[in-house]
Amino acid sequence: MAVPEERFPVLGLRADQAFLADISDRPLTMRGVTEADLPELLRVDREVFPDDPYPYFVLRQHLDVHGDRVLVLDDGDCLHGYVLFVTTSDRYVCWVLSLAVSADRRGRGLGKRLMLEVLRQLRRERVHEVRLTVEPTNAAAIMLYRTLGFTTEGGVHRDYLGPGEDRLIMVLGLT
Repeated sequence: MAVPEERFPVLGLRADQAFLADISDRPLTMRGVTEADLPELLRVDREVFPDDPYPYFVLRQHLDVHGDRVLVLDDGDCLHGYVLFVTTSDRYVCWVLSLAVSADRRGRGLGKRLMLEVLRQLRRERVHEVRLTVEPTNAAAIMLYRTLGFTTEGGVHRDYLGPGEDRLIMVLGLT
C-alpha cells in the first residue's frame, strides 16, 4: 500500500515554498513557528477551538519545548493554521496534539498539506507510528485522517480528556 504522501503528492513543493490555497487568496507559506507568532497562534487556536483553546502559557511552553514541532500557515500578515506534533523520547510514536485551520480557509486542503508535511518529516526520522485524538462528532477531521490512512483504535474512548470529553484515537503506521 502506498504511504500517504505517495497517495497525495504536493507537486514537489518544499514546506517553506509559497502556494495558493485559492486563486483569490494571498500566497501561503508553511514554515516553522517563531516566538513572534505567539499572538497569532493564540488567535487561530481560539478561533478554531472556542470552547477549549490552549491558554497562552501552554502555547508558550509548547514553543519553548517543541518549537521545532509546530508548523504554521502564514500569508505574510496573519496565520491561517497550524499543526503541533510531539514524538516520544524513543522516537517510536508521534502524537499530533493539534491541527487547526481558520474557518475562512477550510475545505481547501490546508489541513491535508500540514499533515502530509508532518508525515514526511516523521518518515525521514523513521518514526513508526502516528497517533491523534479527535472528537467523535468531528466528521470532517475524521474523514481527513482516514484519507491519509489513519484507522480508529477501538471505539469511542469515554471521558478521554476529562468528563464529557470523549475522543476517538486514530493511528497510522509508518513502517
